[in-house]
Amino acid sequence: MTRSLALLLMLMAAPAAGALGLPVPVPRLPLGLPPPVQGTLDQAGSELRVVRVRALLREHRRWLEADPRGAPAVRSEVVAISPTEAALERARDAGFRVVRETVLAPLDLRIVVLRAPDGVRVRSALQRLARLDPEGRYDYNHVYLGSGTIDAVPSASTAIPRGAGGAPPRVGLVDSGVDASHPNFAGVDVQRWGCGDRRLPDAHGTAVASLLAGDARGRAPGGQLFAADIYCGEPTGGAVTTLAEAMAWLARERVAVVNVSLVGPPNQLLAQLVDGMQRRGHVLVAAVGNDGPSAPPLFPAAYPGVIGVTAVDPRDRLLPEAMRGDAVDFAAPGSGLWAARSGGGQAPVRGTSFAAPLVARLAARELALPAPGAADRVVRRLEGQARDLGPRGRDTRYGHGLLSEDARPAWPAPVNDD
Repeated sequence: MTRSLALLLMLMAAPAAGALGLPVPVPRLPLGLPPPVQGTLDQAGSELRVVRVRALLREHRRWLEADPRGAPAVRSEVVAISPTEAALERARDAGFRVVRETVLAPLDLRIVVLRAPDGVRVRSALQRLARLDPEGRYDYNHVYLGSGTIDAVPSASTAIPRGAGGAPPRVGLVDSGVDASHPNFAGVDVQRWGCGDRRLPDAHGTAVASLLAGDARGRAPGGQLFAADIYCGEPTGGAVTTLAEAMAWLARERVAVVNVSLVGPPNQLLAQLVDGMQRRGHVLVAAVGNDGPSAPPLFPAAYPGVIGVTAVDPRDRLLPEAMRGDAVDFAAPGSGLWAARSGGGQAPVRGTSFAAPLVARLAARELALPAPGAADRVVRRLEGQARDLGPRGRDTRYGHGLLSEDARPAWPAPVNDD
């Protein structure tokens, strides 16, 4: 363990138990620390998700296992994408069991979840299925996590986020549960999906939703938020199969722009979902992730056509933990922002998770309903609103430039660290 990571773990304010379950906020970065300490935390920020994933796998080993990259996935489950009946019969003969089957009519997808034979890890199970059905598409049932931090204890500051110019008319969210009773959502028609009749508000989902569709002054008349909770307080929450069902719901509701502030590994089902949504004219906006500048791409932001968003601080500096690369289309505020806190009040947030909804709400104002080629048109319109940062033109740090500068009043005054 590096010295910076050890210091980070000692300083995290959230109780250890709170950092282990799904879906809970990732460990909180303390705010207002002296610059040398904050710099150490920034250097260690890219290791936060690794720490969190390892904790999840250790705590929930009964339900989760790691893929070869170390990414979490539902234990013993294999996702078959539109398999043939002959392929399923061969799988059954080899000891696989069909757990559930879902037809996503809006996306022309059929998902069959198979349970591997007892004692067989998913990696070996996938190899067996590849031999049984060389033309088939099979993958892990990966679990996707949020990409940001939320202060565990609300600050005493009276700063209130104003919202970025009023709520968009209709916008979608795939995340954890939203506390729709929060004053920030006064006047917003929140349509929920997931978890049956249960309402399970969560810190991450509530914070992202408040930046996406809320208004701290409670003046967002006519706005609609279509919020899909894919976690539901379960150890296996955030699985790609549940994400697929949420996307199908949003497609049925014809929600043009969908924010996904979740990150994880490449996955064949996720790629198929992204392609299906784009072909139907939906626009997906996603956080690029906080694994650091040299980390490999995270998904869905890294898939072609998805609008990937990175995060900057109050001085337009890229967050040290924010990822770089071709997945970056735009930058937005992502440090010191204030967002709705589940249960009431406001809390400071940090990360690309909270920059993405600021871009998604702008995109939602450009597109009322899904339309062919919508993503390209929306990107061109947003380009016209962006302020170029870094090298002239698009680059791998800021993309086309900075959007949502009207969110800046949400920030406390920058600390003079000269």
